[in-house]
Amino acid sequence: MIVKEILEVLEEWAPIAYAEDFDNVGLLVGDHTHQCSGIIVSLDCTLPLLKEAQTKNCNLVVCFHPILFSGLKKISGQTYVDQCIQFAIKNDISIIALHTRLDNHPGGVNHVLAQALSIENSRILIPKSGALKKLNTYVPQDYVEVVLEALHKCGAGALGNYSDCSFSVSGIGRFKGNQNSKPFKGATNQKSEIEEVNIQMVFSSHLSASVTQALKESHPYETVAFDIVTLDHPNPEVGMGRIGELKVALEASAFLNKVKESIPSGILRHSPIPSKSIHKVAVLGGSGSFAIEAAKKQGADAFITADLKYHHFFQGDDSLLLVDVGHYESEQFTKKLIFEHLTKKLPNFAIVLSETITNPVNYF
Repeated sequence: MIVKEILEVLEEWAPIAYAEDFDNVGLLVGDHTHQCSGIIVSLDCTLPLLKEAQTKNCNLVVCFHPILFSGLKKISGQTYVDQCIQFAIKNDISIIALHTRLDNHPGGVNHVLAQALSIENSRILIPKSGALKKLNTYVPQDYVEVVLEALHKCGAGALGNYSDCSFSVSGIGRFKGNQNSKPFKGATNQKSEIEEVNIQMVFSSHLSASVTQALKESHPYETVAFDIVTLDHPNPEVGMGRIGELKVALEASAFLNKVKESIPSGILRHSPIPSKSIHKVAVLGGSGSFAIEAAKKQGADAFITADLKYHHFFQGDDSLLLVDVGHYESEQFTKKLIFEHLTKKLPNFAIVLSETITNPVNYF
């Protein structure tokens, strides 16, 4: 199996379209055509992790955090990033990072974090904008069902709990083909008319290529008229964080005990304990201060995240319990999530869950 094939497995699961614009994901080090002897899965890519990979005959690292995030002007071995890149290149180890592709994934980082806390009925906290597109095309009356079936088969027209969704309106299409044309109806160099149906349907942005291919392959016209536009409306199925409810409301101090039991952490930092009980809970793995207002707006009683600064804790306003469990701690379940998906999709391939603890934060 080559690296490209593993990239395709990951793309099918966590499309690159889910990633944020600022992020750096995908194959960061290596060659798409390299043969893969084994995969090691980790939260971070560090030098000890790469040495573990080498020891276990794994020449591909699939990690959550990207080792390369911003541009490098030199690789001199002076920083841990330089050392990792040098070691990986010298030993033919490829590195793939997922990061916000899993942050925004409906079953990703925040889904498993919510599960760890036994949060029920969880849904996306901040839906991702630009993650929905709309197809607009014209199909001859007799081919409507054929084209619709092909488009629905590749995932177009799926909205929440509904599938096979579309809108259509009938009309008359007019055209005139030149001497090189092969019109579906009529003759070259003649104006023709045909009863057509205007079809419109919404789909997730990562399906653009497959939707376009399905349309062209199922459509009878030599030249297919269509347009695809990005919608401003956020995709409720994709985005940052999750929010849901506890089965039974807890007094704040009891809730903090539950958090500490559910999310192994060196220490919990939290805002002043409110007098009300905790029922609705929001979570966002990693640095989540930007989502405080979203959690408040949606009526959360508590918000679990990481990397909160001193002044962020004032934003609770005695109405929202802010809990910082630590960056690594809030994302610690992600490594197993990636490992379980890869072992399910590639059951006969060598895949190893890293034993290296990559958390750079220690507690005294």
